[in-house]
Amino acid sequence: MLFRPLLLMALSMSFFSCQAQVESGAFNLLLKSMLKETVPVISVKELAKKDLNKMTLLDARTKEEFDVSHLKNATWVGYDDFNLSRVKSLDKSKEVVIYCSIGVRSEKIGEKLQEAGFKNVKNLYGSIFEWVNAGNTVYGPDGKPTQKVHAYNKKWGIWLNKGEKVYE
Repeated sequence: MLFRPLLLMALSMSFFSCQAQVESGAFNLLLKSMLKETVPVISVKELAKKDLNKMTLLDARTKEEFDVSHLKNATWVGYDDFNLSRVKSLDKSKEVVIYCSIGVRSEKIGEKLQEAGFKNVKNLYGSIFEWVNAGNTVYGPDGKPTQKVHAYNKKWGIWLNKGEKVYE
């Protein structure tokens, strides 16, 4: 089962330039092959139209990735070390949008939130990479806009076409 997404990713990486990958839909094909859509998705375009101050944004990346940049007012919840105690004070009926680098880790955390009784959880389709690629702003640890985005590693970083890639 894991072989198909990895093969698709390898083929798309080797045949397209970074810009052509996004324009050709290879990123979308990668996401379609990797996401189970067990958590409803919200597009970057839909999220950008919303008042981010009136919803809960959760970041399912590592603390190091979050500290480079994140969506405005996002709360770090992690992935490998995720614990429900980090979200115990949240209103379970309020809209929650969770994201990571491309949407796979956030989908898995979204499933855990649903199991814990959160009623309105959405996974940001394409996550922070797609957010930045669409020209939206991310914020550094000082709360100010930044161009820096943690690109996870060089293999995954090819999907980030805007911003300044950070790998540490």
